[in-house]
Amino acid sequence: MSRLRNLIERFKGKRVVVFGDLVADVFVYGEISRISREAPVLVLNHKETQIVPGGGANAIHNLWALGANPLPVGVLGDDAEGQVLLQYFSGLGIDTSGIRVSKSYRTPAKMRILAGAVHSQRQQIVRLDSGGPIQDDKIRTGIERKLRSAARNAHALLVSDYGYGLVTPQIVSRIPLKGIPATIDSRFALQSFPRMTAATPNEPEVEAALGISIGNDAGKLESAGRTLLRNLKHEALLITRGKEGMALFEPGRKTVHIPVHGTGEIADVTGAGDTVIATFTVALAAGGSFHDAARLANCAGGIVVMKHGTRPVTHEELTQAVPEDAS
Repeated sequence: MSRLRNLIERFKGKRVVVFGDLVADVFVYGEISRISREAPVLVLNHKETQIVPGGGANAIHNLWALGANPLPVGVLGDDAEGQVLLQYFSGLGIDTSGIRVSKSYRTPAKMRILAGAVHSQRQQIVRLDSGGPIQDDKIRTGIERKLRSAARNAHALLVSDYGYGLVTPQIVSRIPLKGIPATIDSRFALQSFPRMTAATPNEPEVEAALGISIGNDAGKLESAGRTLLRNLKHEALLITRGKEGMALFEPGRKTVHIPVHGTGEIADVTGAGDTVIATFTVALAAGGSFHDAARLANCAGGIVVMKHGTRPVTHEELTQAVPEDAS
């Protein structure tokens, strides 16, 4: 068995705490009927509605699918979307004791409406976001207690910050990690989370954090990666670059550029960042190097963008994507 496949086998049972924003991804599918007489818009015949884990909840789903034992810590609203996510996790056997249900909070939801003809691929035509943010400090205080308890026997911590107000640098900095890897994916405040193990931003997030434009300039990418790594004081920085693959930065080591896994043809990027950080984190929890963790995260990212909707990558899919002789 190759080293990478052996590493994937060691994913099984790893306890990974996921502290973050739990989002409901809602997909409303419709079949095009006609053009409305009320306005120049499509009239759709509703076919089905799916609610699946998104945001930090998608990272949890991916960890479970990869064979790990995710320990969610977060907040859901006392609403339909929150109940669906709770039931979804419970049905998978995931411990939900770290999730608080609050009547004063509305579960963040991203509703995507997709339309198509009978035999055609359905396309997203609009997205409607709702829910959040958290404004009650008492909720954060209670969640911090749950986080401390969950982290006590964990193999890793994954922080997923989508900007809904639950995740703060203060809470993260107070968690005793006892040498376990701690990763961060922050949509809007990456540089507020220094001295963790690693971060996995995409290129636009790096550009926003540093106020620059990278484009196709390899020199700017190198400069941006090194600057952000120094600012964060992390042990590694993995920048995802879409069809250009990934770039791994470590202090004192040459940057590693990892070509995109697969054909580079993309069906749907929804949730790909969650898959990447979940795979990267559990690989570190299983004892993998940053390079090996990045290679597996790259494989997982290449698999998930070929799927429609928010869906995880499974242990079997990732194993099959790694050649038997991969070293």
